[in-house]
Amino acid sequence: MVLLGAFVLGASLLHGALGQSAARAQAEASQELVRELRLTGLALFTEARYTRHPALTDRFSPFQNHPTAVEHFPSGSLIRPPAHLHD
Repeated sequence: MVLLGAFVLGASLLHGALGQSAARAQAEASQELVRELRLTGLALFTEARYTRHPALTDRFSPFQNHPTAVEHFPSGSLIRPPAHLHD
């Protein structure tokens, strides 16, 4: 059983070492695509526009349905508002 575990560990390390060059090439291609398309940033969540990119939010976008509406997207409770929005 120990030999099987050692073999699996060695195989996983070998697989990781052999896959590094392919991963590096894919990362470079992705970086080139981002530069070419002039993408702005990472989309953290897909639910609402104020949770997709927190730096581009405004003060009242979570409450556009109703002024006293409760947060109804789970991701809204996982991230803090940007620093420029809370005084």
